[in-house]
Amino acid sequence: FTYYAGAAAGGIWKTEDGGINWQAVFEDQEVHSVGALAVSMSDSKIVWAGTGEPHIRSNVTVGDGVYKSTDGGESWEHMGLDATGRISRIVIHPTDSDIVYVGALGHAHGPQQSRGVFRTEDGGDTWEHILFADEDTGASSLEMDPGNPRKLFVGMWTVVFNTWGRESGGEGSGIYMSNDGGDSWSKLEGN
Repeated sequence: FTYYAGAAAGGIWKTEDGGINWQAVFEDQEVHSVGALAVSMSDSKIVWAGTGEPHIRSNVTVGDGVYKSTDGGESWEHMGLDATGRISRIVIHPTDSDIVYVGALGHAHGPQQSRGVFRTEDGGDTWEHILFADEDTGASSLEMDPGNPRKLFVGMWTVVFNTWGRESGGEGSGIYMSNDGGDSWSKLEGN
């Protein structure tokens, strides 16, 4: 069995024997903080990595966007979204590996436009910013309905983290849903 593990400040590790032996596969990159990993269901050689640690604490490492491997982690290509700071989740369409969704929490040290959800439909050559709540709110989680890849759920979290304190929660926070692959979104209401 092949597994990948991303570390908060230790890169990406791969095992091909179910976890008995591990090999570092991200050592040549400038950033070693990995917040999200995704392997394509339609082509297991395609692996995406989102950099930056999304779990806010006192000493968090910021990343420089997303990386893609088409050879099972042997080599990596930087695919953009540099300004996102922290990637919380990557979801790959189950039958079309060119469609990828990225949830970005943001650098979280102040107002920022590069927060929310981004989508590529061409394997990472171009990106669309498909969900943006406000400049203090980022995507803390992102899920795709396994029975319907056009149905997406996103947890949005208003968070600003500075040396003098943390602001957590706000009007942009909540669960957002899309039924059309991210073209439109509605914020869920109620309990």
